[in-house]
Amino acid sequence: MSDHTVTAGIILIGDELLSGRTQDTNLSTIAKWLEPLGVQVGEARIIADDAEVITQTVRTFSERFNYVFTTGGIGPTHDDITADCIAAAFDLGISERDDAIAMLRERYEQGELNAARRRMARIPDGASLIKNPVSQAPGFQTRNVFTMAGVPSIMRGMLPDIEHRIQGGAKVYSVNVTAAGIGEGDAAEPLAEIERRFHGVSIGSYPFFNADLRGVTFVARGRDKAMLEKVEIALSALVADLT
Repeated sequence: MSDHTVTAGIILIGDELLSGRTQDTNLSTIAKWLEPLGVQVGEARIIADDAEVITQTVRTFSERFNYVFTTGGIGPTHDDITADCIAAAFDLGISERDDAIAMLRERYEQGELNAARRRMARIPDGASLIKNPVSQAPGFQTRNVFTMAGVPSIMRGMLPDIEHRIQGGAKVYSVNVTAAGIGEGDAAEPLAEIERRFHGVSIGSYPFFNADLRGVTFVARGRDKAMLEKVEIALSALVADLT
């Protein structure tokens, strides 16, 4: 890892996500997986199964971020168009690959590899495959874009074959301090003062409520571990003053 910032963009593809029929968990999984690798998520988008939108979003994200992760749209059905869109985003051809077919044969007998399932072996030219130990249908890496399945268990299974391809940057650390019985407004001014005192540290406040209690959790993030320890002391003193 180096001391510079390495960023990632995440593109979640699928009409089912936008309609609310399917609740996404992939964003959280990928972001948490990237954090210890020293990669910060800069933006995430949920987009429809629309070829023009997918193609343009992939192209834009590839230019803006060090790494891009897409989930969804690489299955066997007619609306699984992500592979074609990735190819279009980089002006590449796309075709069925023998090595991808070999992976599918680990799951399917020859007679089961119908035209629909063979669609999952169509890979953009020059892309490297991403192993899929769950259902065998591979993902693939095209330049700085990693294209993965939308099914959470399958997507998670692909991550180990990506880790060695990531060159991480500066790790971001965090500390949490929780205060019960106060609201965000009570701490706004002194919190801003703490953030001004410690350059390079960002502080967020996250309220919580239940039937018996309200409160706030303060989360400070930064690259300097020693400085964060001082911020934690300052936040703890702030909580003591307010409670």
